[in-house]
This record gives sequence, structure tokens and C-alpha cells, in this order.
Amino acid sequence: MKRTDYISWDEYFMGIALLSAMRSKDNNSQVGACIVSPENKILSLGYNGMPIGCNDDDMPWEREGDDLNTKYMYVCHSELNAILNSPHNDLTGARMYVTLFPCNECAKAIIQSGIKELIYLSDKYHDTHASIASRRMFNMTGVKYRAYQPTGREIHLEV
Repeated sequence: MKRTDYISWDEYFMGIALLSAMRSKDNNSQVGACIVSPENKILSLGYNGMPIGCNDDDMPWEREGDDLNTKYMYVCHSELNAILNSPHNDLTGARMYVTLFPCNECAKAIIQSGIKELIYLSDKYHDTHASIASRRMFNMTGVKYRAYQPTGREIHLEV
């Protein structure tokens, strides 16, 4: 008789997104993403970090101050990294599991790549213009999005 207490696909892929987030060197926000085919095959992973070739030790990680001296001008978000890291040219119909609801810039990349469903863990910036714009674009383009429903068996990470 097979066991029945195995984890669901959502638990599995969100767990991988959480594990990917642990690679981030950001001391405030660690975000991970996992892109999955309709057949439940992992297509790509990403986490928030500096672009390839930019030495993490030479880049600013601050959140406040002059724009050029904060991380915001430089960090690649996990969603964009997962899309750009994918060896697959076509992500049409894929799902993305992400630990933090995407900003408007990442929403554009998600839509353009053909991803059709987004499952997110945290939506702590729900009322910001970036999140409102993301939901507006997802609604216009038919990208489904839903909050991940924790079961208590997950890896825990502050996002």
C-alpha cells in the first residue's frame, strides 16, 4: 500500500522557491521563484541578487539613501532571474511559485514570458502601486494568481 502523507505539488514547488530564496545575499528580503511546466517539471529557479559579474561585496545593499547607493538600482528580482535563467525559450502555460507577490516590473516579464499562473506566499506590499499595477496587468491578460495555502509542513523563511 502506498503512503498517503506525501506533500502536494504546491508544497513541493513552494518549498523549492523557499530553498532558492535562501541563496539570496540580501540582508532584508530573501525571495525565491520556481517555474514549473504544466506537467509538473521544474523549468527554472531564481532568487533576488546582483547581476552576474557584479561583485556582491562591491555593490550597495542599503534600503535607504541616495538611489545610486541603494540596492534598488541594481538587484535582479527572483522572478526575472528565474525567467532569464531558464534554458527553455518557451514558458507558455507554465506556473510560477514565488515567495513574494511580484512587483509591476516582474509582472510584465511574467506576462511576456507566457507564464499563466502565479502562486505566491507573501503579499506584504499588497496596497503599493507596484502590486496594484501587477494585479491589474494579470487581470487584463488572464494570468491567474492565488495565495499559497500553507499546511504547516513548509520550510519557514522571513520574506
